Amino acid sequence: MEIIWLGHACFALESGGYRVVLDPYTMDTYPPLHTRADEVFCSHGHADHNYREAVQLSTGKKSPFTVEKVATFHDEKGGALRGDNTMHILRAEGMTVVHCGDIGHYPTDAQLAAISGADVLLIPVGGYYTIDAATAKRVADAAKPRVTVPMHYRHGPYGLRPVGTLDEFLKLYPNECIHHLTGNTFTLTASEPQGVVVPAYIEN
Repeated sequence: MEIIWLGHACFALESGGYRVVLDPYTMDTYPPLHTRADEVFCSHGHADHNYREAVQLSTGKKSPFTVEKVATFHDEKGGALRGDNTMHILRAEGMTVVHCGDIGHYPTDAQLAAISGADVLLIPVGGYYTIDAATAKRVADAAKPRVTVPMHYRHGPYGLRPVGTLDEFLKLYPNECIHHLTGNTFTLTASEPQGVVVPAYIEN
């Protein structure tokens, strides 16, 4: 399975020639997103996670992915501040990838059980609109994914201004656990990679 970071909280997952895109965006601080997919999933309705117009859809292929949705909230007030959020759990090739969307609270026991033991956890770390770095680390420690991929943070000229940087999350991990990629893609197998994986942002 190929996992591609397209910026912000947007990822593409590819398996068997089928491509899923999660949380496509339009944002002033990122170049316009243009990508393709056979299927699109969005965690909630905000434009930085629900800009389907950025995705050119194909049709007719059979998906190798099974998809489970876990209802959460965008804030710590039961959605009163920013509404609902959906975590997506995608499975293919005997592997599981969890995209947390803009979760804004520590998960309940039931929510945590649903995402525990995944091969990959795609989790927001920037705070302000989502959980912050420390809470993201708590979630990852409890869910015990094989690979943790941070998202929804500020880096260079990119990202939402109020949110934190990636450094605030990475300083919570030993250096030997962190793998900085030179590209925006990595291949997920049954055994590799492991630890925290940080893809590079590549303008599309």
